[in-house]
Amino acid sequence: MGFWSRIFVNWIIFLALAGFFRNSFFISSVWVALLAAFVLAILNALIKPVLQILSLPITILTLGLFSIVINAAMLELTSAIVGPGFEFSSFGITMVIAIIMSICNAIISNHFAN
Repeated sequence: MGFWSRIFVNWIIFLALAGFFRNSFFISSVWVALLAAFVLAILNALIKPVLQILSLPITILTLGLFSIVINAAMLELTSAIVGPGFEFSSFGITMVIAIIMSICNAIISNHFAN
């Protein structure tokens, strides 16, 4: 999937998850969700590869499960950059949303790869 289609997919996933986790994940508007999807795509392109390389030993030790923590950290960093319109109630809910987003992105990427 391309850069812009990844932003679109994350935008839709953000909106769906904000509706599903109404008390734990807050997005103030559709446009804030679009901004958050764009910021997340930029962070995933620039910062995530560096974090993955630096955390490679612990990722191998945990058989890849530490990558969920990296994804959650990217979401928290996105929340810090976007501001008060895009918030998580706790790091635990951020990890749950990171897991759901990873699963959804994997399913959608596999569907459109063919």
